[in-house]
Amino acid sequence: MDADFRMIRKMKNGDEAAMEAFVRKYYPDILRYCRCHVPDFSAAQDLTQETFARFFGALSGYRHMGKALPYLYVTARHLCADHYAKNRELAVADLSACEEPIAGGPRGAPEDAVLRTDVRRALDALPEELREVVILFYFQELKLREIAPLLGIGLPLVKYRMSRAKELLRTLLGE
Repeated sequence: MDADFRMIRKMKNGDEAAMEAFVRKYYPDILRYCRCHVPDFSAAQDLTQETFARFFGALSGYRHMGKALPYLYVTARHLCADHYAKNRELAVADLSACEEPIAGGPRGAPEDAVLRTDVRRALDALPEELREVVILFYFQELKLREIAPLLGIGLPLVKYRMSRAKELLRTLLGE
């Protein structure tokens, strides 16, 4: 039995400590994911909280078949898409919250700020389906085989999208 299975079983029995531990475990990943899609930190927090609220609301019918994180990502993805649809005038998210230092050197170095801006612009220029794969792979550190079920597509299509995104990013970033 894995740790998530035990935690979910406790949560289904009303164990609030297990619910709190679950949120502490996955909140940073889901918040970072939402920040990759929503520029407003407050809105990203709201979407993250709504993701967990929906998970707990559906907990009685939830059937654990692996890790819970992919389920949370799918929920967050739908919420972010709904938010984006309602706020079309907003550009693609400020990626500062979902990125780690990109180049060697301390976070906040001037070179990093320029590179982050370039990467942000290049990601903004990608079609949504390619951008989503890049965010999940590079910023959320998921494997391609983990991304496929999240997006509801086959692994070959995920690999194609990643390959195409890399080509476009090379062109856009001039590397």
